[in-house]
Amino acid sequence: MIENPPLLKIQSRQLDVPQELIKELATFPTGFIVDAMHGRGALPSSVSALAGVELPVNCCGRILTVDPGPGDVLATLAALSEIQEQDVLVIATGGFDDCAAIGDRVIGMAKNCGAQAIVTDGLVRDIKGIEKVGLPVFCSGVSPNSPYNSGPGSIGMAVVIGNVRITRDDVLLADADGAVVIPGEQVQQVVAACHHIASIESELDAEVDNGLTVPESIKELLQSEQTVRL
Repeated sequence: MIENPPLLKIQSRQLDVPQELIKELATFPTGFIVDAMHGRGALPSSVSALAGVELPVNCCGRILTVDPGPGDVLATLAALSEIQEQDVLVIATGGFDDCAAIGDRVIGMAKNCGAQAIVTDGLVRDIKGIEKVGLPVFCSGVSPNSPYNSGPGSIGMAVVIGNVRITRDDVLLADADGAVVIPGEQVQQVVAACHHIASIESELDAEVDNGLTVPESIKELLQSEQTVRL
């Protein structure tokens, strides 16, 4: 006979990314972050800023992962006790879309506990109440259906959204373009790379403002043997 699993599993944070580094990371757009990580790191486009409400979309902070299981909220409620100041609560549902993963009251409690944003690949409910709470919310949609509260679930364990593996040691940055996960051990090198990217982008912006039409590298390619006109 298989014994019932524990209702909750909780993994402690192993890496404490300095807040000063997170604040520096927050000065860059998601596009720079992704470029610094070789074009990867963004969550699926289905996970986007909650539409139809006036909410901030920019956030940057350490992640607290939650895997409540499909259609359940027990682990999410328990995760409220694990939230540290300025954490981003990331709730992985495996894309479950039969009911909401979180609603306005739990989001309000998360804010009271110090969370700065909610990110889930599931659905949310009570959008007018969410608007009143005022936290950035990224999700895959809305449903008034409510979840169960029975478990089992986990907090702080590694989860996967899309093709992005996310741990409690990672950092999430989000803006109007979407949400990006930065592995905790890579934050310092990503920040350094973003400064270089910002310099290159600034030069290109100036060229576009001055009338640039076709990049010089493309012009050279068009005149080379690598281009054949038929």
